[in-house]
Amino acid sequence: MKVVPVMIGLVLMYTGYLLLDTDIVNQSVGVLEEESMEVSITRSDGNIQLDLEEYVVQVVGSEMPASFDMEALKAQAVASRTYVMSRNLKVDDSTKTQVYQSDEQFKKKWGNDYDMYITKIREAVYDTKGLVMKYDNKIVRALFYSCSNGHTANSSEYYSSQFPYLVSVESTYDIEVNKNFEKNVDINKDFIIEQLGSWDIEVLSWYDSGYVKEVRVGNKKMSGKVVREKLGLRSSCFEVLTKEDSLTFITYGSGHGVGMSQYGAHGMALHGYTFDEILKHYYQGVDIVSIYE
Repeated sequence: MKVVPVMIGLVLMYTGYLLLDTDIVNQSVGVLEEESMEVSITRSDGNIQLDLEEYVVQVVGSEMPASFDMEALKAQAVASRTYVMSRNLKVDDSTKTQVYQSDEQFKKKWGNDYDMYITKIREAVYDTKGLVMKYDNKIVRALFYSCSNGHTANSSEYYSSQFPYLVSVESTYDIEVNKNFEKNVDINKDFIIEQLGSWDIEVLSWYDSGYVKEVRVGNKKMSGKVVREKLGLRSSCFEVLTKEDSLTFITYGSGHGVGMSQYGAHGMALHGYTFDEILKHYYQGVDIVSIYE
């Protein structure tokens, strides 16, 4: 197995499957009136319309732990606002786009900490009001996920296209701040055979980022992404150990690995980095601009 060395102290964390849509994202978004910013959200109980900034409040509270550092929450606010703008303000409430939870869900999740956490998240959102990321004057694909393996992945390693701002960078604080960075899971051979056709599995190659590139499954070859998704693994950075009736998968990090690592952002913030420095690390070459100016 190839694991990229993690060097604590050098600057260099949601497991979502954010939808990529070239036709939606490849557009320029100019200056907009604040009163025109309303998000259309498809939920299981029907569609709702919500003010953009209020929508971002609910998404940040859903996607990132509210206990995280303020600068990480601000970075998440800008990333989430950028993402919904890239979809023409039309999303659902799941990991297919961005997770959206209501205040009632927050109160149940946070309990007595609701007032403290919602106030903190509102501050992060409204301190960055209207800010989005652009590359070459176009709204970017602001992908994010829970935790890297010590490096982020190039977008082409997990998705079909390579974007100049979604390139592999070091994310070495993840292991420092995430107690669940490494996880072992035993999977019964019958389930593996059902999902993959064989439980005779060998990792053949890794990307430079440390994520699995190719796996031999029986007499076939599969990508690390396919194996991860079919088996429900936390990450496509993994190694495999064979037992009598099962395989043990040791995973590093959590999520697809493309874009901003949330735990990495939290770690950078704890070490004094501001939200814009965090964003410009994970999204190389972007400009942070206001949609209202």
